[in-house]
Amino acid sequence: MKRAAALTALLLALALLAGCGSGGDESGDSSAAEVAVAEQQPQVVVETAGGGFDPAQIFHEASPGVVTIRSVFGSSGAAEGSGFVLNDEGEIVTNAHVVTDESSGARKPAKEVFVEFPDRNVVDAEIVGFDPFADVALLRVDPDGFELHPLELGDDAELRVGQPVAAIGSPFGEQQSLSVGVVSATDRSVKSLTDFQIEGAIQTDASINPGNSGGPLLDAGARVIGINQQIETSSGANDGVGFAVPVSTIERSIAQLEADGEAEYAYIGVSTQALYPQLADKLGLETNFGGLLATVVSGGPAEKAGLKGGDEEVRFQAGEYRTGGDVILQVDGNDIVTPDDLAHYVSAHRPGEKVTLTVLRNGDREQIEVTLGKRPDSIDAG
Repeated sequence: MKRAAALTALLLALALLAGCGSGGDESGDSSAAEVAVAEQQPQVVVETAGGGFDPAQIFHEASPGVVTIRSVFGSSGAAEGSGFVLNDEGEIVTNAHVVTDESSGARKPAKEVFVEFPDRNVVDAEIVGFDPFADVALLRVDPDGFELHPLELGDDAELRVGQPVAAIGSPFGEQQSLSVGVVSATDRSVKSLTDFQIEGAIQTDASINPGNSGGPLLDAGARVIGINQQIETSSGANDGVGFAVPVSTIERSIAQLEADGEAEYAYIGVSTQALYPQLADKLGLETNFGGLLATVVSGGPAEKAGLKGGDEEVRFQAGEYRTGGDVILQVDGNDIVTPDDLAHYVSAHRPGEKVTLTVLRNGDREQIEVTLGKRPDSIDAG
C-alpha cells in the first residue's frame, strides 16, 4: 500500500492502490498544533442502504466512539485519519499508517498525535505500539475528565457477501461522515506496510476515501467488524473497491501491542502457487488441491525442515508455474485449497511453534514437521 500518511488527494489520483488515510505537508500560516485543534462542523453523509438496515440508528449508536486522528511527522509533514474508542481506559484503535512514517527509509512513529472527539475536545495521544503486518496501531489518551464511548467488537467469521455494512470516519477531513454499502467479498489478501499480505480482509463498496483510514466498518448492530484500511482505485478516489482489516486480526494485534508494544507473526519461508484440477492433471499429480512449492527461502524454517522448491517453469492456461518441487497438501490436517490457505494456517501460530505438513513428493505423501520462525519485515530478509 502506498504510504497514505503523507499523500494528498492529488497524489492519490496517481496511485493504483492507495491507503485511505489523508495527509499533507505543513504549510501556510497555521501551525501543526493549530491544525490539530481546529474546529470543524460535523457532517453526516448518508448513502444507499439495504432493506432492514438502519444507518441512522447505527450512526446514533457508534458515532460518539469514532474519533479523528492527526499526526505530526516534523519536516516530513502531517497526516489525518480516523479511529475508534476501544475501552474506558482510553485505548483507541487506528491504522498504523495513520500514525507512522517511512520517508526516512525506516518506519517511525509520529512525533505528535492528537485525537479529536465528536464533542470537539482535542487531546494528546501516546502510541502504545503499532503492527505493520496488520496495519494496526494502538493509542492511549488520558481518560480523566472525558466521557468515552467504547464501541463493541463484532465477529468477522459470521460475515456473508451481500451483508449491509456502514463506515464512519473523516474522509477528506469531513468528520463524522457515514457511508453504507455491502460486504462485496471476504477473505481477500491486501498489501500491508511490509512485503507480506494481510489475510482475510473484507472488501466493501461502502464509500471509503482518504481520511477514512482507521475508522470502523460496522454491522447492523453497530459492532466493529473491521477497520477501513485502503482502496483500490484508478482515479485516486473511491471506485467502490475498499478493504478493511478484519476484527479478528485487530484483536490479535491489539493483545500483543498491549502486552509488548509490538506484534510477532510466525514464518515458514516459502512461496506457493495454488493447484487446481486442470493444472494437476497437466502435471500428472494425484491430487486436485494443494500449493505448488515454488521457492524456499534460504536459511528459513522450510529449508531447515528439508522442503524442496520447484526447478522447472511450465506455462498453462495463461499462467506460469514453477514445478518439480514439493506440493503442500495440508497444515495440521487442514487442506490447502486457496492461494491464501497456507499463510492463514501458519499465521494462526506463534514463532517457535511446530506445524505438521502433509507433502506430496515424487508421488508419495509424507509428513514433515516444521518449526516456525519469526516473520521478518522483508521477504528478502529470509
